[in-house]
Amino acid sequence: MAISQKYGRTFHYPFSPGTTSDDRIQHDYWKYLQQIPTLIHTEKLDGENNCLSKHGVFARSHAVPTTSPWTESLRQFWQLVKYDLGELEFFMENLYAIHSIEYRNLEHHFYVFGIREHDRWLSWEETRFYANLLDLPTVPVLKMEQKPENQGQFEREMLALVNGSGAFDPYDVQHKSKATMEGIVTRNAEGYAVDDFAKNVFKYVRKGHVKTDEHWTRNWKRASLINEGGRYVDH
Repeated sequence: MAISQKYGRTFHYPFSPGTTSDDRIQHDYWKYLQQIPTLIHTEKLDGENNCLSKHGVFARSHAVPTTSPWTESLRQFWQLVKYDLGELEFFMENLYAIHSIEYRNLEHHFYVFGIREHDRWLSWEETRFYANLLDLPTVPVLKMEQKPENQGQFEREMLALVNGSGAFDPYDVQHKSKATMEGIVTRNAEGYAVDDFAKNVFKYVRKGHVKTDEHWTRNWKRASLINEGGRYVDH
């Protein structure tokens, strides 16, 4: 039995070209967007989904805490803050190990993208507040907007947005070339119920995003930071 509920699958926009056969698509996304006053578009990063809670550090499975070598510094950090977490569960992109994309302008290895408290996902404002209390950054915000009115214009603007390089200078390690950002995650700026996740969070993944080979864990490399030894988890 899982210690806590793992992070649910994020549904793709139907115009997201990077879907695979087992991905879920939110065909009714526009109907749900019309019920959300403010949207936050954040950069989708190519890392491992990790959760920090009072019970430990978790990867995809929440049955037992993770013991992977690329979470060692995060687990050390958890020892320092575990009694301050309370009922909050911090979900973050772990960029400590290089996957398909190497980020060449990283200031930190761990970027918070959501915080859950019991059966509720906190608002973006609350997420930033609590992440800041732990001295953790949040994922880059690409754009904030009020409820969009024109579906065609919205989709065109999303396509234009995802063609940018992103905040951290991504580099495709397989093709050895500069890359555009992996994708975009859109969320309701306000808090919402865990059961309503699929109506409040959507993603766009670019076409041709390289999937990490299943054997990458044998030869993984640590991502470099632009300020090695600065104020961040991995001292």
